[in-house]
Amino acid sequence: MTPDPQTLILPNMLTSDAGLMAILRAVRGLGLPDWAVGAGAIRNRIWDRLFGLPDGPLADIDVLFFDAVDTTSARERSAEAALTEVTPGLPWSVRNQARMHLRNGDAPYRDTADAVAHWLETPTAVAARLEADDGLTLIAPHGAADLLAGRVRPTPRGRDKPGEYRARIAAKGWQRRWPELVIEGVT
Repeated sequence: MTPDPQTLILPNMLTSDAGLMAILRAVRGLGLPDWAVGAGAIRNRIWDRLFGLPDGPLADIDVLFFDAVDTTSARERSAEAALTEVTPGLPWSVRNQARMHLRNGDAPYRDTADAVAHWLETPTAVAARLEADDGLTLIAPHGAADLLAGRVRPTPRGRDKPGEYRARIAAKGWQRRWPELVIEGVT
């Protein structure tokens, strides 16, 4: 299978972002299993660059990991506290994807990539991990073309949950910051 050409462009955009790289290094330092940073921390930075805006504030930094052995929320709180100690002032949100299916009403996820595949809109369903050799692993189960085109569409899971998809789009209000976005599937 030939990779999505846009998926090849995205790692270069991410590695050239010093702030995002600092975030990825901080999370890598925790040694969480099957971890990644995704959602708004990736999406918003890319959209800011795409539309020529300075980096806006992040509502949260979604840190994902997958550990089926320890699914306690205490583990998540401990990771958030460790990240806050290393990088104070950042809005960390650490979640073990081995238990998030319960909150989302899905079948159990197999790993972090499977969890990302279940997110509701395509430009949000993108995550990245900084490997020990400083290589970047991109998780983009629906590709990165929509993210890089400023287009928002429901993922297959978003199409299965149209009410949740529409409510999320309305709550996020993305077009206030990025009026050029093309948002599909809300009517």
